[in-house]
Amino acid sequence: MFPHRKYSALALLLICSRQQGADAFTTAAQRPNVSSATTSTSLAVEGFGPSSAVKERPTTDDAAVIDTNLTAEEAKQALIDLIPRMTGNEEEYRAVESYVNLLEEKYSPVQTIDFLNLAMAGEWQLLFSTNLTGKPNRKLRLRELVQKIEADGFGGSLTNSAQWDYSDNDEGTFDSTGSFNIKCSYKINQGARMVIDLDRHELRPANGSGVPSDVPAMVALLNRAIPKEMFDPNDHAMDTTYLDADLRIARLTGSKHEGVRNIFFRKGQLEIKPV
Repeated sequence: MFPHRKYSALALLLICSRQQGADAFTTAAQRPNVSSATTSTSLAVEGFGPSSAVKERPTTDDAAVIDTNLTAEEAKQALIDLIPRMTGNEEEYRAVESYVNLLEEKYSPVQTIDFLNLAMAGEWQLLFSTNLTGKPNRKLRLRELVQKIEADGFGGSLTNSAQWDYSDNDEGTFDSTGSFNIKCSYKINQGARMVIDLDRHELRPANGSGVPSDVPAMVALLNRAIPKEMFDPNDHAMDTTYLDADLRIARLTGSKHEGVRNIFFRKGQLEIKPV
């Protein structure tokens, strides 16, 4: 277990370029203001047993960015330490990729659906996504983005919840606050793969908070700030490619978000401080 730590929301919810290919991470050419490099990883967990996990490792020198002799615990610690300090340069991005590759390579999938549900259930705070495409807007601040999983056998519910502050004035002060909930249901129909269906969106101002004067405009800003696969989960599935008591890595598969990675940390282990 990691000690309780405080990190800036801007440090954790990093702005990355849109995922456009089938690779696990975007190429450098798709990210602005970085040098060219080739990155390629694909992985799909097709079942609970080790023999059913299909893993293709990188064929480039990307793995050389980090020490490949690290244990899973060392790679996990290094990844958690790196993400809050990232400034957006190419070397940092490739290091995140390499740590994720290493963790996925060393991961042994959970053997039964009961154990999977036990390990996966609960609230997970988003630390990093390869599919954050929007730019910060002074009218909207996201304080945290949490994914809650409630498992029930080979199905269950999944809720993506964003805590927001909104400025509805020219001074730039935040005069309304609340939550935006993306309610979904899911089925596990292939090994540990979760096929997700969107049920509804809910915008809930906090008690005593003002209501934005232009709700559609405010929701449009949320759409830009929240990773697309979390705002509209239809037409894709999610593989759990690494899972322990604190850290969860999910790989998206489908026509829209193939190869996108989301990195989550168990809520309560990190405190995000809005800036």
